[in-house]
Amino acid sequence: MLAAATLAPAPAIAPPISLAGFVPVPPPVAAPALDAAQQALVEHIARRYQVAPEPTGQIVQTAYRAAALMHLDPLLVLAVISIESRFNPIAESGMGARGLMQIIPKYHLEKLEEHGGEDAVLDPESNILVGTRILREYVRRTGSLEAGLQFYNGAAWDETARYTRKVLAERERLAQALRPARAGI
Repeated sequence: MLAAATLAPAPAIAPPISLAGFVPVPPPVAAPALDAAQQALVEHIARRYQVAPEPTGQIVQTAYRAAALMHLDPLLVLAVISIESRFNPIAESGMGARGLMQIIPKYHLEKLEEHGGEDAVLDPESNILVGTRILREYVRRTGSLEAGLQFYNGAAWDETARYTRKVLAERERLAQALRPARAGI
């Protein structure tokens, strides 16, 4: 005796997809190559702070771009990052400062909103762009780089300018790391 065969219904075939109006997504654009000076900085920073070279390269490139936009020295921006976070993009202070440049979100929400909101503080690129903008505003507001740095650190009252001296000393170390690259060595 033969069992009655049950046939499953035929699977539905999806209608053909129209590609009319389809806009292809371009491939991601690679970041421009580091120049010799930037590469020397990456090697110095990676060695000194024991951080990976690839993300350090992205930090260096962003610092150069942000500094150019705000008419600041890129080595100064990198020196602030060095002192504030030691190149740790998720650094957080007891005061609530976060990211590479230790931005306190509650004081700079408007600037962070331009980069996607409060969570942008932990995005290295956004953090550097916002932090550099804040630093530039403080330099303008106080009338000098030294006072602007003290204000950035929340230590405007410190007559010894300890923070400013630390940042400027780190800026000089970074400049020394560039000397062989600039000399073509």
